[in-house]
Amino acid sequence: MLDRPAVHSPPATIDDVIARLDEILAWSRQSKSRLGYFAALYRKVTVRVKDGIARGEFDDGPRMERLDIIFAGRYLEAFDRYRAGETPTKPWQVAFEAAPMWWPIVLQHLLLGINAHINLDLGIAAAQTGPGAALSGLRGDFNRINEILASLVDGVEDELGKVWPLLKVLDWIGGRTDEQIIHFSIERARDEAWAFAQRVAGATEGERVAEIALAEARIAALGRLIRRPGILLGIVQRLIRLAELRSVRRIINILM
Repeated sequence: MLDRPAVHSPPATIDDVIARLDEILAWSRQSKSRLGYFAALYRKVTVRVKDGIARGEFDDGPRMERLDIIFAGRYLEAFDRYRAGETPTKPWQVAFEAAPMWWPIVLQHLLLGINAHINLDLGIAAAQTGPGAALSGLRGDFNRINEILASLVDGVEDELGKVWPLLKVLDWIGGRTDEQIIHFSIERARDEAWAFAQRVAGATEGERVAEIALAEARIAALGRLIRRPGILLGIVQRLIRLAELRSVRRIINILM
């Protein structure tokens, strides 16, 4: 049973987002909750976006900040709803329900968060940031936020190597399949999220509701597949899980 959290207002700045992520991470460490795994990765992404805005890396810094705030706000709202015993969006429900399960490995927890946040949340956030015809001008920065995520996930391989000692052996057996899965998921998610954003941005209110409902069901189904892969991947998953560190706190600290 999750404790009931404080009621939070939607974030107004990127600093608000980072502060909320810090709260989630502090709670996750204290509660030994695997919900902190994705939050640790996402904090890295948010800090990187903030730094990129300051360095002028985006086509439109203020617009990028709006996108980041709306984007993060969907995750934070879903997290708060789940902790309050309410129902978040279906893909986040699938991701959050995996946290108390023993068998999903760290990589699966990260992919479940990426699935919900990129495949569903990013498209909706982009459509809200650039409604209608304005969406096309957002394409460059939309791709950049995905490139940031992909670049940070590059480092996850080394970080996860600290989490389980058999990683190098399993990489040799699997031909670095885990890293390929990460990149494939992010690249495919980026393209599908943009197509989804286009459909949402150009839809009427009724069409938008129907489009989002269809997307939720499809993305939740993908999440269930990530959570419970087939027999062969399931065997590899169990080998990794048996060799992983048992300390949730330490894994969160490694991922940060």
